[in-house]
Parts: sequence; structure tokens; C-alpha cells
Amino acid sequence: MPKKIGSLTLYSVDDLHELLGLSKMTIRAYLRDGKIKGRKLGVQWYVTEDAIRNYFEEPDPTPEKTPVKQKYIIQGINDLVSETEECETIDETIDLLNEQAIISLFQVKVVDASSGEVLELVKARDFIERHS
Repeated sequence: MPKKIGSLTLYSVDDLHELLGLSKMTIRAYLRDGKIKGRKLGVQWYVTEDAIRNYFEEPDPTPEKTPVKQKYIIQGINDLVSETEECETIDETIDLLNEQAIISLFQVKVVDASSGEVLELVKARDFIERHS
């Protein structure tokens, strides 16, 4: 049974378990993780009606992943070819690879444009097959 303190109604974990049909462990986990806002008085958690309302009104807090801006570096794989070309798009990279006489002498380094971190190293032929 919820506790009334003046105009404030407080719900315990047991109350929420009965009302929402969630396990007590799940409710406690939501409280610990901050998914449901509550306060601990002694050893008992309490939640207000507003906190319950806010939980159901809030959008899912999973952040949308922004795609990583990539650049593509075409480079020779041995001493015979020492060329290196940087491209901004996949299409530009494929066009440049298709101009090469011997494609097997090249590889494409996929790089995070903002950090410079190498994300992947791909044989030129595999790159063309993947993106064509």
C-alpha cells in the first residue's frame, strides 16, 4: 500500500511490483541505474507518482550512433609500387583502383577521418568487390 505524506504519495518496491508486474530485482536495478528516479530512506526505496510518470514519458535513452566519417588511402603493398593516394569517397577510391594496371599490387587503408585511426586494411580487389 503506497504511503501518503500530505499530498505526496510514495511507492515502495513492493508497491511497484504489484502495480507494474515487474520483479522486485528489476525494479531495484532500474532504481540503481537511474532509469526510475527514487530515494532510499533507510533500507527501503521510494518512488513518487511523478517519477513513475517521467519514466513512461521519457524517450528511450539509447543514443543514436553517428556514422564515422572515413577516408580511404590507396597504397602499394610492396617496393614496386610506392604510390599513395587519399580519397574521400568509396566511388572515388574505386575509380582510382580501376585505373591501376595491376590491382593486386594495391591495398586500401580505411581510416577514421577525425582521429586518424586505421579501421581496416583491405586488398584492393576485395574492396572493389565489396563496394561494387
